[in-house]
Parts: sequence; C-alpha cells; structure tokens
Amino acid sequence: MELARTTLVLGGARSGKSAYAESLLADRPALYLATGQALDDEMAQRIRHHRDRRGPGWHTIEEPLDLALALDRHARLDRPVLVDCLTLWLSNLMHAGRDVDAAVGGLCEVLAEPAGPVVLVSNEIGLGLVPETRLGREFRDHQGRLNQRVAAQCRRVVFVAAGLPLTLKDTP
Repeated sequence: MELARTTLVLGGARSGKSAYAESLLADRPALYLATGQALDDEMAQRIRHHRDRRGPGWHTIEEPLDLALALDRHARLDRPVLVDCLTLWLSNLMHAGRDVDAAVGGLCEVLAEPAGPVVLVSNEIGLGLVPETRLGREFRDHQGRLNQRVAAQCRRVVFVAAGLPLTLKDTP
C-alpha cells in the first residue's frame, strides 16, 4: 500500500496499532517522534519494548508537549515521521495545564500541509466503560475530540483491532 501524506492509526491498548504504523514505514528511513515520558518503571519498560521492536534504523526525537512545532520542524519529503502517540501527548498536555484545544488546533494546522508523510498513532478509548472520575471523563472526551479532528485532517485512517487493520478512510 502506498504511504498516504497523512495517516492516523487508531486502536485500543495492545491492539497492534504501533506495530502496524511502524510496518507502514519499515522499508524507508523514518523519524520516530515519541511523546511518551519514562516517568516510572512500567513506562520505561514500554519505551524499551518499542525501541527494541523498531531496531536501530530509526532516529528518535522525544517531544512530550510541542508536537506541532516538532512536526513542522522535522517533517520532510525524504523521511516520513511516525508520531507515537497522540494519547500520551494529550495526557502530557493536560498534566502540564496546557490549552488542549489550542494545541490540537496547532497540530491540525501542520497536518493540513505537512512537509512530508506523517503517520500518527492514537488510542480509541471511547468504546469502553464511562470513567468514574471527572478527570477520567474529561480525558476521554478530549481524546475523542482529538481523534475526530486529526482524522478529519488525515487522508487515511486505519482502525486496528487484534492486530488486524481496517481502513476507515482512504482519500487519494
């Protein structure tokens, strides 16, 4: 499958979305734009797992907050960018007290005309139980709106469940 200018890969936790997104870029040099932060041992282990799976051919830049700026700075025609993941980025924004709507708007502006191919990974969290806490519900709602806005900007949107990709949108 030809790489779209912008691709959003959605899925639940451990659905295979990151591996699928990485497979889209496996035959070319790519930049991995990481939003996760190793704030505890579990997250450090997840980051190691992702790095090990990708192998040494990837260049990684860590950017937990200023994603639009990083994409604008690093996207180019000869090297696609993989952003993994929008869910951690959203969590970072909320934790830092940033204006989520403004940050998402900035990201969508960059995605409207990126300098090169961009693949983004995001969790679909709105399919489960309603979170017990106000913060949990606020996060779920922000995540749903983030996914909708980014999906509207992307030419291709793929939902991954049980490691199987299902194309939801494919605009030439």
